[in-house]
Amino acid sequence: MSAARPVTLLRALAVTAALPLLLTACGYGSDAKKDDDKTNVAATGGKKLSADSVRIGYFPNLTHATALVGIKEGLIQKELGATTIKAQTFNAGPSEIEALNGGSLDIGFIGPSPSINAYVKSKGSNLRIVSGAASGGVKLVVNPDKIKTLDDLKGKKIATPQKGNTQDVAFLNWIGEKGWTVDPESGKGDVSVVRTDNKVTPDAYKSGSIDGAWVPEPTASKLVAEGAKVLLDETSLWPDKKFVITNVIVSQTFLKDHPDVVEAVLTGTVKTNAWITANPDQAKAAANAALKELSGKALKPEVIDPAWKSIQVTDDPLAATLKTQSAWAVKAGLIKEPELAGIYDLTLLNKVLKAAGKPAVPDAGLGAK
Repeated sequence: MSAARPVTLLRALAVTAALPLLLTACGYGSDAKKDDDKTNVAATGGKKLSADSVRIGYFPNLTHATALVGIKEGLIQKELGATTIKAQTFNAGPSEIEALNGGSLDIGFIGPSPSINAYVKSKGSNLRIVSGAASGGVKLVVNPDKIKTLDDLKGKKIATPQKGNTQDVAFLNWIGEKGWTVDPESGKGDVSVVRTDNKVTPDAYKSGSIDGAWVPEPTASKLVAEGAKVLLDETSLWPDKKFVITNVIVSQTFLKDHPDVVEAVLTGTVKTNAWITANPDQAKAAANAALKELSGKALKPEVIDPAWKSIQVTDDPLAATLKTQSAWAVKAGLIKEPELAGIYDLTLLNKVLKAAGKPAVPDAGLGAK
């Protein structure tokens, strides 16, 4: 399978008129929830950088493990010294992008599709992707009584989180690779693509209104806990077994005015990812504790254990895979060819990686000039 046509995948793209729908790359729900009162205590005696505080947004989801663990364990705050973190949580990409555009958010963890859509919609003026955060964590899970092979999907009802979101684009591409057809707007065709909020997908599965789902973690593992079976792990379909699911973005204004703060945050995320990799069980417990604080409920072992194993934290934004995802959205008829030049600025990340003795990461020709 070639890199240009991996049999599938994906992290929200839509026709220009539908751009607002697509800003939900990691589409984990349609409502935003800001946790404005959650402020990390600045390091005692630490040096204050060029800003008194930095407002960081993320989702209460495992694919945002870098933020969950880095903020919970104080690993990012440690690098900021006396500059405090003001954390905000969101349940969907559009809300986070709106906060960034409105000036109430400086840095965010978000999926590739909302990053693309926001960048294109603003004509390249609102954000930059400055780092990666996570790869993988997306699975096709199905009712084993109705679907036993991939060919059995024809004629079945399969959920994705939202029209044009990262998983929706990936599934439409996979369907096209099979030689089947589906109308990208209605979801009707050889397979019925049912756009369903991840929060209600388990109930939809239990009721029988869907036969399976192409979804991110932990929704996939929640379905498995209800009796579904994993038919396909999306990771297996990508070259090098990696694809972007979460990036770190920053307001271009904040990046210009406070590069020292952005560099400190990236130093913290790089150290957080290294700590997660070296201490997976401890990190998993920290992430689950953070989820409990944010949502009031921790994930059960039968959900978090398989979900955690399928997600890989990464400093590399895997820019080439974002280009592929964008091409799939164009191919599916969801968007026109986007102009993505300048969406990345990996200068500070590569500076941090060099200081840590790690190799630089590429921007796939999409870096800021």
